[in-house]
Amino acid sequence: MRKLSRRHKENIEKTNKTICSTLEEAIEVLKSTATTKFVETVELHANLNIDPKYADQQLRTTVTLPNGVGKQVNIAVLTDEDNFAEAESAGADIVGNDSLIEQITQGNIEFDLLITTPNMMPKLAKLGRVLGPKGLMPSPKSGTVTSNLESTLTEFKKGKFEYKADKTGIVHVSFGKANFENDKLVENLTALYKSIEQNRPSGVKGKYFKSLFICTTMGSSIQLDLDIFA
Repeated sequence: MRKLSRRHKENIEKTNKTICSTLEEAIEVLKSTATTKFVETVELHANLNIDPKYADQQLRTTVTLPNGVGKQVNIAVLTDEDNFAEAESAGADIVGNDSLIEQITQGNIEFDLLITTPNMMPKLAKLGRVLGPKGLMPSPKSGTVTSNLESTLTEFKKGKFEYKADKTGIVHVSFGKANFENDKLVENLTALYKSIEQNRPSGVKGKYFKSLFICTTMGSSIQLDLDIFA
């Protein structure tokens, strides 16, 4: 049996006592578990009463948290050459057309997000096997297929991002860094919860949330009372 480190044992003691009933308490405990030498990401894990194999029980949407997530996003734009200048001036890190498609085909993916104009979607079809598993395939629903590059790039540069439930119905998503101020983490967590709640799939029957946990990258999970956002 693998021996637990002293740091991990201490974190288990901090998080194993009770279910947090207030956001302020939850964030205090969360930050106390961030004891590594690097700045840890903080995450929400929401177990939902959905079965994503049914079309009316899938959750995939975007959200912009009020205080961002503390991550610099590298954005690539696939579009016609006529739009290169607009994309570059709006903050795109990589801009291209056929040459960019060729780079992606070869596995050279040096971006965190790919945005494209509608006319380029037919060319992207063959890249589904490369981009799909990485969650980088543009789609109108996620806002990454657009005719307005300037506003779309501005939104994503400000921190807009996509999240979705996995095949077991759980949403795993970060809502900041452990060095954020407590009130900013509370605001981000509340905004994320509201986004999940407001995008409740039409096929959900009865209770929507099964359980809620938060944690840091290397910390133990902390269970939240399901009425904590009431």
